[in-house]
Amino acid sequence: MTRRAGRGSAGLGRSRTARWRTAVRTAVVGAVLCAAPAALPGPAATTARAATNAPDAPDAPSYAFADDVRPAPAATGTTGAVSLDPGATYRSSLAREGKAYYRLELDGTSNAYVAVTAVPSADTVLSVGDGISVSVQNTDGASCSRDTATVGASKSPQPITAWGARELLPGRGLCQKAGTYYVVVERTGVHAGSGRGDGDSGVGSGTGGEERAPSAEPWELELAPVSEPALRKAAVTRGPEAWDSATPTPPVTEPVAVRGGAGFTGATAVRQGVWSDKIVPGQTLFYEVPVDWGRQVSAAVDLGSADKDSGYVVDALDMTLYNPVRAEVKGTAVGYGGTQKSTALPPLPPVGYANRYASATSTKSLRFAGAYYLVVHLAAQVGDRFGNGPYGLTLRIRVGGRTQDGPGYAARSAPRGIFDVGAPDPEPEAAGRAGTVDASSSGTPGGGDPAMKAVAVGGIGAGSLLLTVLGVWTLTARRRAAAQMRASAQNPTA
Repeated sequence: MTRRAGRGSAGLGRSRTARWRTAVRTAVVGAVLCAAPAALPGPAATTARAATNAPDAPDAPSYAFADDVRPAPAATGTTGAVSLDPGATYRSSLAREGKAYYRLELDGTSNAYVAVTAVPSADTVLSVGDGISVSVQNTDGASCSRDTATVGASKSPQPITAWGARELLPGRGLCQKAGTYYVVVERTGVHAGSGRGDGDSGVGSGTGGEERAPSAEPWELELAPVSEPALRKAAVTRGPEAWDSATPTPPVTEPVAVRGGAGFTGATAVRQGVWSDKIVPGQTLFYEVPVDWGRQVSAAVDLGSADKDSGYVVDALDMTLYNPVRAEVKGTAVGYGGTQKSTALPPLPPVGYANRYASATSTKSLRFAGAYYLVVHLAAQVGDRFGNGPYGLTLRIRVGGRTQDGPGYAARSAPRGIFDVGAPDPEPEAAGRAGTVDASSSGTPGGGDPAMKAVAVGGIGAGSLLLTVLGVWTLTARRRAAAQMRASAQNPTA
C-alpha cells in the first residue's frame, strides 16, 4: 500500500512536473510569437503579412502623411519663412495663387535635398499642365535648382512630387557656400486671376474646348528635407560611360499578395519578385524597393481586365520610380480600354555615386543607395468608363547587377541611414526566377513556412526572455527533484 502510495506520489509529482513543463513550453512559445512582430524587419514583416493576408478591396483613395509630421506654415515671402531641419518631415499647404517660402540653414560641406509632394483633393478639376514647381534659391535670389511635376495627360488628381537641391559640385560658383537658402514652391498651369492654365489648361476633363475655373482650394504639401554628407575621400567626378542597357527579363513566379501604402513614409516594402495588389480608380499606391550600390532596378506593372468594354482612357495607369530623396528617376504610363494592359520602366543604369555627374536626368537621379519608391496611380476616369473596381494589379520587380562598396561618407546623413539598405542581398539567380528575397517564398530567404520564420526571427529578438525562462525552469525542476528525494528518504517504502 505504501509502495503504491509512494509510486502514486512519485507519479503525481511527475505528472505535475510534466504539466508544469508543458505550461512553460507554451509560455515560451507564446512569448517568442508575441515578440516576433517587433523583431521582424520591415520587408520581411510586410511580406509575411502579405503571404497570409490577401488584401480585399482597397480603402478610398487618400494620401497618408508621415506619422511624425511637423507643421510648417507657408510664408508668402522670405521674411518669416519657417526653417526646415534635414531629417524631419513637414506638412503645409499651397494656395492657388502666389508662392510658398521655407528656409534652410546649410553648412558648406553637405548636399541638401528637399522633396515636396502636393496633394490635390480628389474632386479637383485638373488640366495637363497643372502641378507644382520647386526651386532652391540663395539669399541673392539666384536659383540653385528647379524642378516641376504635373498631372499629365490623365488629368487625374493624385500626389505630385517635385524636388529642389543645393549641391556642392566642382566648378559651380553659385550656391556653394554655407548660409541661408530658401525653398520656393508654386503652382503651375494656373495664372493668377485668369481662370485659365498654361497650354490646354482651359480644357476641361470632359469635352474638349470648354472653359473651366481652376479650384481655389489649397493643396496640402508634405516636405522632406534630406542632408547628404561629404565623402571621406575624393570620388570620380564623371558619369558612367557604359552600362548594361539590355531590357531585363521580368521575374516569373507565383504572385504574393500585398497591400500598397498610401504615402512615401507608409510605402509597402517589397523586393525582387512578383506581387499582386488591388487598386481603385483615383488611388495611388506606394511601394518601397531597397537598391544597393551597383544594383540595377527594373519594374513592370500589369493592370487586369475590366468587366466591360466602354471607351478608352489615355494614361490610365502611371508608374513612377523615385529615389531615396523622392526625386523622380523615370516613369511610364499606358492607356486602358477594358482589356488587360502592361507597361514597364525603360532599362536603367546601376546605382552609383558618380551618376550625379551624368547628363541624363534619369541617370543623375540614380546617385544613392537606399529605398527606392515605385508609385502607381490609376486614373479616376477609369471608374467613369469601366466601373469602380477594384482592379487587379501585378508588380514584377527585378534587382540585377552586383553589390559594390559605397562611396564612404564622412558623417551621418539626415535622416540617419537613408542611404543604407541594411544587410546586402544575395546576387540575383538565373533569369525567370526571383532572387534576392523571393516573393515565391513569402519574402523570407530560403523559402519555408512564414510562421516558423516568424518564430525563428522572434526567438532571436526574444533571446534574453527565453534564456531567463529556461533558467527558472531548470532551477525549479532541480528543487522539485531534491524535495522528492528528501521525502522518499523520510518515508521509506516496504
